Amino acid sequence: MPRMERHVVLVAPDVHWNTGNIGRTCLGAGATLHLIHPLGFSLDDKHLKRAGLDYWHKVDLRTWDDFNAFAQALNPHAEETVLLTKNGATPFWQMPHSSRMFLVFGSETQGLPDTLLARYPGATYHIPISEEIRSLNLSTAAGIVLYESLRRHPPAHGYRPPASR
Repeated sequence: MPRMERHVVLVAPDVHWNTGNIGRTCLGAGATLHLIHPLGFSLDDKHLKRAGLDYWHKVDLRTWDDFNAFAQALNPHAEETVLLTKNGATPFWQMPHSSRMFLVFGSETQGLPDTLLARYPGATYHIPISEEIRSLNLSTAAGIVLYESLRRHPPAHGYRPPASR
């Protein structure tokens, strides 16, 4: 079986505690967290580290000056890339399930830039929600999509199934 890789990519995140929570979720799921500049906070921010609890230093964290630098280094193929946006064409549960996946989220205030949406046509997905709210919290959305991506390819290392009762 091919090695399972999950990459959560945050493009210009604005809120430190969302990023801290997502980092902790990535650590729990065995995923790498990529932050694409500009960031709306400092990586030294105490609130960021508080949200990540005492796990922040263990997060596989990589930062990039821009999306082009990230893409050049990791070469995410279109079939491995999932862009999450509230206007995505397809529900997230229909996203591809491959051994290497890049789950890309935009900032809390601006979403994903049009240039990035145009770069991966056909790779936009959404989480269905009621009309009562505009959107889900970014850290909630990232957790939902990351764990759905693992459903068919659970990580081999560090996973502990629930204890039987």
